[in-house]
Amino acid sequence: MIDSISDMLTRLRNAYTVQHSEVVMPMSKLKFSIAQVLQKEGFVEKVERMQNEDNEKFEDIRITLKYEQISSIAKKPAIESIRQISTQGQRSYIKKNDIHKVRNGYGISIISTSQGVMTGKDARKKGLGGEVICELW
Repeated sequence: MIDSISDMLTRLRNAYTVQHSEVVMPMSKLKFSIAQVLQKEGFVEKVERMQNEDNEKFEDIRITLKYEQISSIAKKPAIESIRQISTQGQRSYIKKNDIHKVRNGYGISIISTSQGVMTGKDARKKGLGGEVICELW
């Protein structure tokens, strides 16, 4: 069985490494929620649902990647690193008081709570714990 979140994070990491403008992946509600959090926090430009080209029954997610222009030819990815915390074989849960800052506030953690997928900062404000999906900076 393939871990779909791991697949999503790997696709994002690989697309940023080779400086693609967008990445397409199979649709799931959890992946779409994670992508929306990334868009809200400014790590990606745009997230949209689209019809699968091969099979009309399925949908895909198209994520437009964000880069910072350093010089006329060089660009720096908005996401420097992505680290998956909770895996399919070992789930990682955290209490509201144990949520810490990622890279002294320069990064974010994405947490699946009872009120949906949100950043660690938002979960701390709302007093919620949950499953830590990943950290990125």
